[in-house]
Amino acid sequence: MLKVGLTGGLACGKTFVGEALAGYGCLLIQADVLGHEVLAPGGEAYHQVVEEFGGAILGAQGAIDRRALAAAVFGSPDRLARLNSMVHPPVLRREEQLLAEFAAREPHGIAVLEAAILIETGTHKRLDRIILVVCEEEQQVERALRREGANLADVRARLSRQMPIAEKRKFADFVIDTSGDKEDTLRQTHAVYEALRRIES
Repeated sequence: MLKVGLTGGLACGKTFVGEALAGYGCLLIQADVLGHEVLAPGGEAYHQVVEEFGGAILGAQGAIDRRALAAAVFGSPDRLARLNSMVHPPVLRREEQLLAEFAAREPHGIAVLEAAILIETGTHKRLDRIILVVCEEEQQVERALRREGANLADVRARLSRQMPIAEKRKFADFVIDTSGDKEDTLRQTHAVYEALRRIES
């Protein structure tokens, strides 16, 4: 089984590319979805995070409000590191379990792990290939602002904290540029998929 990382900056089109690869038959694991699951009531990190950050991060139904949690760690590297130390281990365990199940089912398959901070966390070191999704920064801003509750100050702040794309390119085996239309992105994605199939075979 070939293990492939899929990463890129904020609102650059990672999910679109990941879903296209899933359509070609790849296993798609989305780290952000797993992060939601471990923070949900009953999830592995829920009680520890609530204990650490307090009831102010909870919504009306007792679920963790991710915006309130993000605000609680914003601008504090120590608090962010503490949060990551609670969330990342169970996410990693879930990733490994999904990879093992897929490998047993599809020993010659391609598994794609989509994660925004794949390189920053060192996760890329346990993968066979890395796909980097890129676009112009102004496009990232424009796309991010379409998301519910987004505002320009927050988007700019998030972009400023991310590893520069030029730095990420050093780790990439494939680069998909989503600056054009969706058809162009799909053409590039299919070409990368075909290259991955040749590696796996």
